Amino acid sequence: MEEMGHVVTSETIGSMMKTNPVVVRRTMGGLRDAGIVHSEKGHGGGWSLARELHSVTLAEVYEALGTPALFSIGHREESPGCLVEQAVNRAIGKALGDAEALLMTQLRSISVADLASDVRRKALRQAKKGPNAHA
Repeated sequence: MEEMGHVVTSETIGSMMKTNPVVVRRTMGGLRDAGIVHSEKGHGGGWSLARELHSVTLAEVYEALGTPALFSIGHREESPGCLVEQAVNRAIGKALGDAEALLMTQLRSISVADLASDVRRKALRQAKKGPNAHA
């Protein structure tokens, strides 16, 4: 959206991301509620950034999107009767909690502007290699 420099419709974003505009609207709604984007209704409406990208961290985006599960492993049964399984669940729970805390610390240190800079650098490098080069 920053690169486009104007209000962008859900249809345009959906087309760019190869997804349904309804999915875009649902996702953008969470970002809007977090104050990251702004929506404009009516003809000529759409989505625009509400904040500078350098002020938005990946942790904020993650939280705005409803904090989806970070890891696909975990307890299969919340209160197993087996003492061994209880011990395994405690160990895995602690390890996952520690890993999640570390990951969130990292996400708080990365801004969306950092990602945009990385994408620009890679795009320039790819453009120099030619149209058939892959990143």
